[in-house]
Amino acid sequence: MLWLKTFHILFMMSWMAGIFYLPRIFVHFVEGKEAGQNVDRLAIMAKRLYTFMTIMMMLAVGSGLALWLIYFQTATAWVHAKLLVVVLLIVYHLWTKRRMKEMQEGHLDHSGVYYRWANEIPLLLAFIILVLVVVKPF
Repeated sequence: MLWLKTFHILFMMSWMAGIFYLPRIFVHFVEGKEAGQNVDRLAIMAKRLYTFMTIMMMLAVGSGLALWLIYFQTATAWVHAKLLVVVLLIVYHLWTKRRMKEMQEGHLDHSGVYYRWANEIPLLLAFIILVLVVVKPF
Protein backbone atom coordinates (compact mmCIF):
# COMPACT_ATOMS: atom_id res chain seq x y z
CA MET A 1 0.00 0.00 0.00
CA LEU A 2 2.79 2.42 0.84
CA TRP A 3 4.36 1.82 -2.57
CA LEU A 4 1.08 2.67 -4.26
CA LYS A 5 0.81 5.88 -2.20
CA THR A 6 4.41 6.75 -3.04
CA PHE A 7 3.82 6.33 -6.77
CA HIS A 8 0.54 8.25 -6.55
CA ILE A 9 2.36 11.21 -4.96
CA LEU A 10 5.16 10.99 -7.55
CA PHE A 11 2.71 10.93 -10.48
CA MET A 12 0.71 13.79 -8.96
CA MET A 13 3.86 15.88 -8.46
CA SER A 14 4.90 15.26 -12.07
CA TRP A 15 1.46 16.16 -13.37
CA MET A 16 1.39 19.34 -11.32
CA ALA A 17 4.87 20.34 -12.52
CA GLY A 18 3.59 20.18 -16.09
CA ILE A 19 0.31 21.89 -15.32
CA PHE A 20 2.18 24.74 -13.60
CA TYR A 21 4.68 25.17 -16.44
CA LEU A 22 2.48 24.90 -19.53
CA PRO A 23 0.65 28.22 -18.95
CA ARG A 24 4.05 29.90 -18.56
CA ILE A 25 4.84 28.68 -22.08
CA PHE A 26 1.56 30.29 -23.15
CA VAL A 27 2.73 33.59 -21.62
CA HIS A 28 6.07 33.43 -23.43
CA PHE A 29 4.34 32.49 -26.69
CA VAL A 30 1.95 35.45 -26.56
CA GLU A 31 4.57 37.96 -25.47
CA GLY A 32 7.18 36.62 -27.90
CA LYS A 33 4.73 36.80 -30.78
CA GLU A 34 3.85 40.39 -29.84
CA ALA A 35 7.57 41.23 -29.84
CA GLY A 36 7.96 39.72 -33.31
CA GLN A 37 10.05 36.77 -32.13
CA ASN A 38 9.96 33.28 -33.59
CA VAL A 39 7.79 31.26 -31.19
CA ASP A 40 7.60 28.01 -33.15
CA ARG A 41 9.85 26.23 -30.65
CA LEU A 42 7.46 27.12 -27.81
CA ALA A 43 4.59 25.41 -29.64
CA ILE A 44 6.71 22.25 -29.96
CA MET A 45 7.68 22.44 -26.27
CA ALA A 46 4.03 22.87 -25.28
CA LYS A 47 2.95 19.81 -27.26
CA ARG A 48 5.66 17.63 -25.73
CA LEU A 49 4.94 18.89 -22.23
CA TYR A 50 1.22 18.30 -22.68
CA THR A 51 1.90 14.71 -23.74
CA PHE A 52 4.10 14.14 -20.69
CA MET A 53 1.66 15.70 -18.24
CA THR A 54 -1.26 13.76 -19.73
CA ILE A 55 0.57 10.49 -19.10
CA MET A 56 1.34 11.62 -15.56
CA MET A 57 -2.30 12.64 -15.06
CA MET A 58 -3.52 9.22 -16.16
CA LEU A 59 -1.07 7.50 -13.82
CA ALA A 60 -2.01 9.82 -10.93
CA VAL A 61 -5.72 9.29 -11.49
CA GLY A 62 -5.28 5.54 -11.94
CA SER A 63 -3.22 5.13 -8.79
CA GLY A 64 -5.61 7.44 -6.93
CA LEU A 65 -8.58 5.32 -7.99
CA ALA A 66 -6.72 2.19 -6.87
CA LEU A 67 -6.15 3.79 -3.47
CA TRP A 68 -9.78 4.82 -3.27
CA LEU A 69 -10.93 1.28 -4.08
CA ILE A 70 -8.66 -0.10 -1.38
CA TYR A 71 -9.75 2.43 1.26
CA PHE A 72 -13.26 3.35 0.12
CA GLN A 73 -14.96 1.59 3.06
CA THR A 74 -13.13 3.84 5.50
CA ALA A 75 -13.21 6.97 3.33
CA THR A 76 -14.80 10.03 4.87
CA ALA A 77 -16.23 13.15 3.27
CA TRP A 78 -12.82 14.74 2.67
CA VAL A 79 -12.06 12.07 0.05
CA HIS A 80 -15.19 12.91 -1.90
CA ALA A 81 -14.37 16.62 -1.72
CA LYS A 82 -10.85 15.85 -2.94
CA LEU A 83 -12.27 13.88 -5.88
CA LEU A 84 -14.41 16.88 -6.83
CA VAL A 85 -11.35 19.15 -6.82
CA VAL A 86 -9.40 16.58 -8.86
CA VAL A 87 -12.21 16.66 -11.44
CA LEU A 88 -11.80 20.46 -11.58
CA LEU A 89 -8.07 19.96 -12.08
CA ILE A 90 -8.80 17.59 -14.96
CA VAL A 91 -11.11 20.21 -16.48
CA TYR A 92 -8.23 22.71 -16.24
CA HIS A 93 -5.96 20.13 -17.87
CA LEU A 94 -8.39 19.88 -20.78
CA TRP A 95 -8.51 23.69 -20.99
CA THR A 96 -4.72 23.67 -21.44
CA LYS A 97 -5.13 21.13 -24.22
CA ARG A 98 -7.32 23.54 -26.16
CA ARG A 99 -4.82 26.36 -25.64
CA MET A 100 -1.96 24.08 -26.73
CA LYS A 101 -3.87 23.24 -29.93
CA GLU A 102 -4.35 26.96 -30.56
CA MET A 103 -0.59 27.35 -30.25
CA GLN A 104 -0.13 24.65 -32.87
CA GLU A 105 -2.35 26.76 -35.14
CA GLY A 106 -0.08 29.76 -34.49
CA HIS A 107 -2.21 31.86 -32.18
CA LEU A 108 -3.45 32.32 -28.63
CA ASP A 109 -6.42 34.62 -28.14
CA HIS A 110 -5.58 36.26 -24.80
CA SER A 111 -2.86 38.40 -23.29
CA GLY A 112 0.15 37.28 -21.28
CA VAL A 113 -1.53 38.71 -18.17
CA TYR A 114 -4.57 36.48 -18.77
CA TYR A 115 -2.38 33.37 -18.93
CA ARG A 116 -0.45 34.49 -15.83
CA TRP A 117 -3.71 34.66 -13.90
CA ALA A 118 -4.92 31.38 -15.40
CA ASN A 119 -1.69 29.85 -14.12
CA GLU A 120 -2.88 30.51 -10.54
CA ILE A 121 -5.93 28.23 -10.86
CA PRO A 122 -4.06 24.91 -10.50
CA LEU A 123 -2.12 26.35 -7.55
CA LEU A 124 -5.38 27.13 -5.77
CA LEU A 125 -6.76 23.67 -6.59
CA ALA A 126 -3.56 21.98 -5.41
CA PHE A 127 -3.73 23.95 -2.15
CA ILE A 128 -7.31 22.81 -1.58
CA ILE A 129 -6.32 19.20 -2.26
CA LEU A 130 -3.41 19.44 0.18
CA VAL A 131 -5.64 20.87 2.91
CA LEU A 132 -8.20 18.13 2.33
CA VAL A 133 -5.56 15.37 2.44
CA VAL A 134 -3.43 16.66 5.31
CA VAL A 135 -5.94 18.47 7.57
CA LYS A 136 -8.97 16.29 6.71
CA PRO A 137 -11.35 19.06 7.83
CA PHE A 138 -14.41 16.81 7.66
